[in-house]
Amino acid sequence: MTTAARRVALRALLDAAGLDGLLVTDLLNVRYLTGFTGSNGALLLTRDGALFGTDSRYTARAAVEVPDLEPLIERGTVAALAARATGRIGFESDAVTVEGHAALAAVTDAELVRAPGLVAQLRVVKDETEIAALRRACAIADQALTDLLHGPLEGRTEREIALDLEFRMRTLGADGPGFDSIVAAGAHSAIPHHAPSDTPVAANDLLKLDFGALVDGYHSDMTRTVVVGRAADWQRELYALVHAAQAAGCAAVEPGVATKEVDAASRDVIVAAGRGEFFVHGLGHGVGLQIHEAPALSASSADVLEAGMCVTVEPGVYLPGRGGVRIEDTLVVDGETLTGFPKELLEV
Repeated sequence: MTTAARRVALRALLDAAGLDGLLVTDLLNVRYLTGFTGSNGALLLTRDGALFGTDSRYTARAAVEVPDLEPLIERGTVAALAARATGRIGFESDAVTVEGHAALAAVTDAELVRAPGLVAQLRVVKDETEIAALRRACAIADQALTDLLHGPLEGRTEREIALDLEFRMRTLGADGPGFDSIVAAGAHSAIPHHAPSDTPVAANDLLKLDFGALVDGYHSDMTRTVVVGRAADWQRELYALVHAAQAAGCAAVEPGVATKEVDAASRDVIVAAGRGEFFVHGLGHGVGLQIHEAPALSASSADVLEAGMCVTVEPGVYLPGRGGVRIEDTLVVDGETLTGFPKELLEV
């Protein structure tokens, strides 16, 4: 879908919300609707047109990235657009500060109406261009991990491994890491969001790697847990449990299914094994221009899956002071799994 087609789809939401226009100031939403990647940009979308604004630093970039809209070049981009707005105009109240709203109100005669989440309603279902970027990002992460595991890990620090992964992803064509990589060895693997440290990997450690690549603004997300050396019986049992729970969650990902049911499909496997208290987070989340976006896959979520959504399924069991296992894939809600790295227990 082109950015112009996305703007047409957004106009239908304006009609349903009783708005004459929407002032888009969240930079990710601006990128989604125009293709602009600079640090100062905004869009005033109305029922019959669109006005894109940026400043003189980005005149050349705007000409390339937003060729179908004549730019309004003003340093005070948002205020300049607001001054041209008329009628009942929505603003992104989930992104605009109180001071920002006061500044808008001071320069416009339009009626400013809170309109959070309108663009997010469109972003939750990915088009083929977006899925292609996610597919590429996942493929880069797959290859980076494959290459990493061909080399020695024992004795290397968590921080060194994280930097190595990120370097490999960039070398393979990523714009950068999708988020701060999690590399957790030994007892640290029981910490769901452990920050890599200078702790070296020891023989027979569980090593949890949660990372992703950034491609054209889209984030991949994958977790694999390996054993550096020989797996102990308890590590094999823990891994088999999480593997079974992850398979159950992935199998439940279908259009029309409530996300809390997907969470339950995976969580019930862990609960039945007596490990429910050690699965301490939701099952997954949407991915796209943000690493965490709608929908949420959790017991408290009211979201329902739709074809074209891209989500993660990432159960984990974490035994404090001992070790933990998480296995995560990124899936399209149409049967495609974008992350292809093997999921059987690896002893490396």
